[in-house]
Amino acid sequence: MNKTSIFCSVSLLSTVVAPCLGQKMPKQRPNIIYILADDLGYGDVSANYPQGKITTPNIDRLASEGMRFTDAHASAAVSTPSRYGILTGSYSWRSKLPVGAISGLGRSLLDSSKYTVASLLKEKGYATAVIGKWHLGLNWQLKDGRELSVDQLGARYKTGNFVIDLPSDIVDFSKPPQNGPLKFGFDYSYILPASLDMEPYCYLRNDTLTAPLTGYTAGNDLNTGFTGAFWRAGRMAEGFDFNDVLPNFTRQAVQYIQNSAGKKQPFFLYFAMPAPHTPWLPAQKYAGKSGAGIYGDYVVMTDDMVGQLLEAVKKAGIDDNTIIILASDNGPYWRPNMIAKYDHRAAGIYRGMKADAWDGGHRVPFIVKWNNHIQAGSVSNALTSLTNLMATVADITGFDGSKLTCMDSYSILPVLLGKSNDVPNQKAIVEISSRGLFAIKSGEWKLILGKGSGGFSTTPAEDAMMIEDGQLYNMKDDPSETNNLYNTRKDIVQNLSILLEDIKNKK
Repeated sequence: MNKTSIFCSVSLLSTVVAPCLGQKMPKQRPNIIYILADDLGYGDVSANYPQGKITTPNIDRLASEGMRFTDAHASAAVSTPSRYGILTGSYSWRSKLPVGAISGLGRSLLDSSKYTVASLLKEKGYATAVIGKWHLGLNWQLKDGRELSVDQLGARYKTGNFVIDLPSDIVDFSKPPQNGPLKFGFDYSYILPASLDMEPYCYLRNDTLTAPLTGYTAGNDLNTGFTGAFWRAGRMAEGFDFNDVLPNFTRQAVQYIQNSAGKKQPFFLYFAMPAPHTPWLPAQKYAGKSGAGIYGDYVVMTDDMVGQLLEAVKKAGIDDNTIIILASDNGPYWRPNMIAKYDHRAAGIYRGMKADAWDGGHRVPFIVKWNNHIQAGSVSNALTSLTNLMATVADITGFDGSKLTCMDSYSILPVLLGKSNDVPNQKAIVEISSRGLFAIKSGEWKLILGKGSGGFSTTPAEDAMMIEDGQLYNMKDDPSETNNLYNTRKDIVQNLSILLEDIKNKK
């Protein structure tokens, strides 16, 4: 591995060399559990949005024991690029995939010559594991040992020169994929290739299928508009049970915690839940437990799975030496007709939904707990991005700052420890919508370089009808992004445009 290729902020170097800004760290390195929900909205968490129709007692309890952030953002408004940012500390548009997401058969987006959070922690002596949804590509092998020619693939299979999908009939599923999590710093992996509504429907343990892909599903709820118990047609492993995927991953994660707790070696567990992304499959015991239909019931079930992990940590006796982080990869898939039907706002007061440049697309629940270090029940209004995980764990573990080159990750440890109200040295954060619309936020101002949502809330045809060429919002005065100041505050537009170009041009 090229040890100088990790991405984080230039100004982070002094922070990493002197961890925690003078805070005395425990001699025993803390375990780190990163719980990533899939499509969980800011307003789905009752601690964030008590007037919602869903109650999340376990996530709320985590917030009462740690720090809850009100202005945390995924770096992208859909899954693949957001997860890339979390694990690499770099914005996804710097990668081989400039915009959008991939399928379960897409090529690997990660680069083994660069650090991930897992490889960084592994170098610091951690055991590292990923359990849950991967969605970063696996490089499945092709039949007859053939080489992949991007030029021979149709438009639906690629974005630029990057392969986002493959025809399943050219894949040799008898062979293990070549670029699974083990290649990127994880000692152990038990994963679903992508979302639970995308083929192939299977588990891989340590980059090997746990059962052959000899089954097939015709799909389910195909006419619901990508809601309900929707999943696409495709290949499926023997014995694969859609309803058991979320509980199964939770059981696996609990077992990993139990097995790791008695060891001297600290561990990092990246628990990437497949919920509440479609298919919405709440078990019978959760039916009617929310006021937001089966989606809300599935969120309640997701919350219960979080509770099972929290309980496992307590029972294992490692609660005081374990950092627990909860986040979501992007905003919720929750259309206006669903708001009208259930009177529930999955994104809270924020405009838009998953895939959008508006805040509903990327403002996410974010909670961090670390007993005896983070003040219980504290709330931070600090602006932060999920890309900041890389720099933060480097700071916590005392990772050698001289090994770091720099891009999009800044340590939030000073905020967590109550040493700062803002993330030091972070001038702005950048998000990107599913259609490649950039947004930059600095202080109270947010600039979107284009018209409309850039995602699911509007179409390109609708965007073209808008008067302004871009969007500028004062998020302090107008958090719901209703008053576009693009044509009246050209000074702010210019300043943020220059700042965005500076960030994009970082080398």
